[in-house]
Amino acid sequence: MADIKTIAVIGAGTMGRGIAHAAALAGYRTILEDLLPNALRRAESEIRSNLEKAVESGHVSSGEAQSAASRLEYAGSVEDAAREADLVIEAVPEELESKIEIFTLLDKVCRPGTILASNTSSFRITEIAAVTYRANQCVGMRFFNPAHKLMEIIRASQTDDRTIAAAVEVGTRMGKEIVVIKESPVPFSLCD
Repeated sequence: MADIKTIAVIGAGTMGRGIAHAAALAGYRTILEDLLPNALRRAESEIRSNLEKAVESGHVSSGEAQSAASRLEYAGSVEDAAREADLVIEAVPEELESKIEIFTLLDKVCRPGTILASNTSSFRITEIAAVTYRANQCVGMRFFNPAHKLMEIIRASQTDDRTIAAAVEVGTRMGKEIVVIKESPVPFSLCD
């Protein structure tokens, strides 16, 4: 199984912030990326506020919140965020072209063993993974918003067992209830 120590999250929107927060609380060095400096500042402020609220409500200790905050880093480029990552989770808006562009770039800048995950709820992981030379290391990790205990791990056509095991381990450490599913040939659509 992969030894995941550093997680990069691409996209500091609502989903990206939530994923980064969960990763840092789970003990991972976490690098949150966004091209927009204002988005990163907003994300940092919101994550700190959420950690404070978690302490006030008794869900985490003050020490745990401080440790999580110290594990969070912020980057203004995909390259800077992903270069040292063991797992990269893409959490950008649901636009296939953007996701494919990011996966193409990740394939070039990440180390050979780095796992690439997408939080997509609309597109097939197989299609996104096809632009890489590491389709066996690509997986879907579907987080739900608002914060939910469930996480779907989606096995694409070439995803290997090592990648699935690593994704399950990460989700479990984040406190998620894991459901591993095989990607269906046709993506689910509310419009059908």
